[in-house]
Amino acid sequence: MSAEREAAEVATVVAAAEAGPAEDVSSQPPSAEAMGNAQPPEASDGAAAAALPPLRCLVLTGFGGYDKLKLQSKPAAPPAPGPGQVTVRVRACGLNFAEIMARQGLYDRSPPLPFTPGMEGAGVVVAVGEGVNDRKVGDRVMVLVRSGMWQEEVTALSAQTFLMPESMTFEEAAALLVNYITAYMILFDFGNLRPGQSVLVHMAAGGVGIAALQLCRTVENVTVFGTASASKHEMLKENGITYPIDYHTTDYVEEVKKISPKGVNIVMDPLGGPDTAKGYNLLKPMGKLITYGMANLVSGPKRNLMTIARIWWNQFSVTALQLLPANRAVCGYHLGYLDSEMELVSGVVTRLVALYNQGHIKPHIDSVWPFEKVADAMRQMQEKKNVGKIILVPGPEKEN
Repeated sequence: MSAEREAAEVATVVAAAEAGPAEDVSSQPPSAEAMGNAQPPEASDGAAAAALPPLRCLVLTGFGGYDKLKLQSKPAAPPAPGPGQVTVRVRACGLNFAEIMARQGLYDRSPPLPFTPGMEGAGVVVAVGEGVNDRKVGDRVMVLVRSGMWQEEVTALSAQTFLMPESMTFEEAAALLVNYITAYMILFDFGNLRPGQSVLVHMAAGGVGIAALQLCRTVENVTVFGTASASKHEMLKENGITYPIDYHTTDYVEEVKKISPKGVNIVMDPLGGPDTAKGYNLLKPMGKLITYGMANLVSGPKRNLMTIARIWWNQFSVTALQLLPANRAVCGYHLGYLDSEMELVSGVVTRLVALYNQGHIKPHIDSVWPFEKVADAMRQMQEKKNVGKIILVPGPEKEN
């Protein structure tokens, strides 16, 4: 969507919000945590609220297959954010592997059932609460929350929102936060990536994978190995990969060692299980393995207890006494647990926005799906058919 068209639609959204009734409607107070769940606007009992169209949302009603996500409607109310909060009309939401795991009951940061999933999105501020001075009605913002983004309107802390660059689309904004923050902090905060080093990126064609490839290009002479299906290799080369490896037909450990016998400096591990041990053994002296997921736990639409038991049984473990002579490091990263570190996260977002404005990074959108087709969107990711980010939108379906 062009910037001009988005600007016109922003004006329409803001005008609709301002045309609503002016009476105050109390809303859920903000969570004590810095990154709590996004709250839907509370309903009003007045006739004015009845005149507003209902708000649609996706709700996870139970753990299991794709059918556990239901599209529901709730009564609308005039936006009334609490102190320190803003209300955002959502235009696009990101789909992450964490939501796949949450649907199966495997994600430990999920709220109690039923709940609305979604950790990131983008939209237009339609109301600001008391004490909010850094946001105003009409601002185009990215939103980062623990859950609750997959709905048409959310209320969140102002500190959980970030201004979008003028040239950025809502789809790009919804694709930026989780993937690029994750890749950036793994590569630079934990990994201390420097010129001339080498990185192994698993699931290189996914959202975090492509973000990592683009960020590696910002450092001189970095060699990047990446695992992905052969059909995705050309796109990965366009995004800076040095050696794509088809993990279906090739042992990635042997392939890396053929090219770099001593191994690599950084391994990005979203897989878990036996792959963590393989990654650790691929590290050069002073190398770092950063584990940030357990994708190997997911083997089908529903959780498989045999798969879970097998992965946990084969999960890598190392002691401090083993690390000493190896001269290697093992790190764990989970963005969802940086709840109280919004200043740290905000600093990373500032650097990412600068890189976007300079043309060094640009989210690669695989496809855009309406809320009605969330099952198809999830299937696209779970079957590893996506190349880049999958986006959900509250509005009508767009051509992919």
